[in-house]
Amino acid sequence: MGRPMTKLLSWCIFGSLLGAHSLFSQLTLPDIFTDHMVLQRDQPIHLWGTAAPMDTVEVDFSGETKRTVVNRDSTWSVYFTERKADLSPKFIRISNGRDQIELGNVLLGDVWLCIGQSNMEWPMQREMHVKTEKNHADMENLRFYNPTYAGKNVYGRTYGDSIVERLHATKFYQGSWQVSNVNSVRSMSAVGYYFGKSLLEKENVPIGLGNLAIGGAPLETFVSRSALERDARFSGKVKRVWTLNDQCPAWLRERGLQNTAAAKYVPTDGLGPNHAFKPGFAHEAGIVPLMGLPIRGVIWYQGESNAQEIERVKEYGELQQLLVDDYRRGWKMPQLPFYWVQLSSIDTLHYKGQLWPQFRDEQRRAMALIAYGGMAVSSDIGAKNDVHPTNKKEVGERLARWALRDVYGHKIEVSGPLVNKAVQRAGNLIVSFDHGRGLSTSDLKSVRGFTVDGKYRLEANIKNDTIVIPISGKPRFLYYGWKPWSEANLINSDGLPASTFKIKVE
Repeated sequence: MGRPMTKLLSWCIFGSLLGAHSLFSQLTLPDIFTDHMVLQRDQPIHLWGTAAPMDTVEVDFSGETKRTVVNRDSTWSVYFTERKADLSPKFIRISNGRDQIELGNVLLGDVWLCIGQSNMEWPMQREMHVKTEKNHADMENLRFYNPTYAGKNVYGRTYGDSIVERLHATKFYQGSWQVSNVNSVRSMSAVGYYFGKSLLEKENVPIGLGNLAIGGAPLETFVSRSALERDARFSGKVKRVWTLNDQCPAWLRERGLQNTAAAKYVPTDGLGPNHAFKPGFAHEAGIVPLMGLPIRGVIWYQGESNAQEIERVKEYGELQQLLVDDYRRGWKMPQLPFYWVQLSSIDTLHYKGQLWPQFRDEQRRAMALIAYGGMAVSSDIGAKNDVHPTNKKEVGERLARWALRDVYGHKIEVSGPLVNKAVQRAGNLIVSFDHGRGLSTSDLKSVRGFTVDGKYRLEANIKNDTIVIPISGKPRFLYYGWKPWSEANLINSDGLPASTFKIKVE
């Protein structure tokens, strides 16, 4: 009886090993490599994947061939020399002798990463200009990598098994590249779309947009866990279970518990359950897999989730700087462009926006911390009772101004007025600005928005591109746009609005 069982066991083991060999010998590519993708021009072209150890993998890219031997850990990687932008679709064929993968309609151009929370995620189908814009959405040279993520739009309830199954870094995002058309554009980030379209209209270069935004996500999820651990200011965010850690935004911890506390088999480590809001998780799931792929820059619209507690507000500028430094180190690009959106305006009747003026000022101050960066003001196009203003066209186009000047060399104004200094002289406050050429008001009425206490409006006049404010006494600070729902109306000659600010009076 023993021998037949031994033979059966041997066949079972052999079958298992054969299955395992078949699994590991399969030629695979990361999800980012699909038909219609855009590869970054003027940078070495990097392709990678897995196959059986010691296999020879052959990669043909538009007539140029590279061969490499698969490493013992089943990984392989090849580089092609950098190429110029090209509007002609390319073809990639990858083979290990048994399997073959083909990618078609690949373009060489500029790849921009779009990240943040729901206002970056906000899709074109819900944007205020979509009825007009859909007539212009067919653009062969504008491409989207627009994956979905586990738990999207699931709030206030326990995750089901299908979501829990995807709470692994390797499964969290799922999607492929698409060409811009009236159908594909519907779910694409509206801010990203208008940003990319603005670049495409000015430059004869294909534009690829990778959208990894997550509704409700805090900044902490998009920065690496290791970067947080190394920084004494923020290491406390990753020293205990995140859903119980008061150094993480409170209402997001509550949401995390709602989703995971009663769910079964949620992947967990020493930092707690995996979730879109967990510190470092979106970075591990979405950013790390892209770091082998050169990009041109990053646009960022995030902050609402970090703007409800004063401790989170005060740390935000330096936390954003940490994220930017982390990305520049990961991509080995010390001058990686990074442009962000300042929060808009909102009333506090239906939303906890009391700290938004301080938060907007913190975002403005971050401009002094982050070189090769820039900020688009949006306080003039907020929605009074909605955290999601639907005018994303202005936002995307304002972000694009920074890229068009700094990356593409256009002579263009990039910002609304940014306060330089406020000086008290002969009974007046004299306020000067950078980007303040042609100061006026958006509604052609008197200047609104200046106070010395954050509350009561001051008379203010425009004179020679400065603001002159009659004043008595000796105020310590001057404020502008210092209300959650701001009615401040100062603009420059390009119609770009001034940023909220608090500045010490000299």
